[in-house]
Amino acid sequence: MEALKERIRREGRVLPGNIIKVDGFLNHRVDMKFMHEMAKEFARYFEGRGVTAVMTVEASGIPIASACADEMGVPLIFAKKAKSDNIEGGLFRSEVFSYTYKKKVTLIVSSEWLNGDDCVLVIDDFLANGEAMRGLIDIIREAGAKLAGVGIAVEKGFQGGGDRLRTMGIDLYSLAIIERAEPGNIAFRE
Repeated sequence: MEALKERIRREGRVLPGNIIKVDGFLNHRVDMKFMHEMAKEFARYFEGRGVTAVMTVEASGIPIASACADEMGVPLIFAKKAKSDNIEGGLFRSEVFSYTYKKKVTLIVSSEWLNGDDCVLVIDDFLANGEAMRGLIDIIREAGAKLAGVGIAVEKGFQGGGDRLRTMGIDLYSLAIIERAEPGNIAFRE
């Protein structure tokens, strides 16, 4: 998606540890009009797959996933990283290593909101090593639900998570794939 690549070129910065900082429009201060533009592209790509829910991980994936769920007219389910008192009943869980926070976290989804009748589209803001996506896919499979595919706003191609998912046969659609990220130089896969 050229508009996303242009925003990253214009507003993005590369921080130590290959962190791509685009929090001025994607995942801290959020440009919702732009989220809906990206959501329309995901809806176009995944059209006709029978999606019954969009799923993401809290917290930074929620804006883009919300826009997608709204665009597709389905509910949003987000995996929590900690059990709260308002979650009842059975839980689906998957332990993943968070690249951003450099620690293991357990993703949790209530069995009340996900079952074998669902066809789930996973949407997230970033894909690095693919651990969060692996965790969400594990939860979807544990629930007996079908995976419609995975949509990512920004894939860090140089970290290999996307390639691992594609090798597993998962339909992964990334709006922008960054091949190289150095201060002042972000190069995209064409």
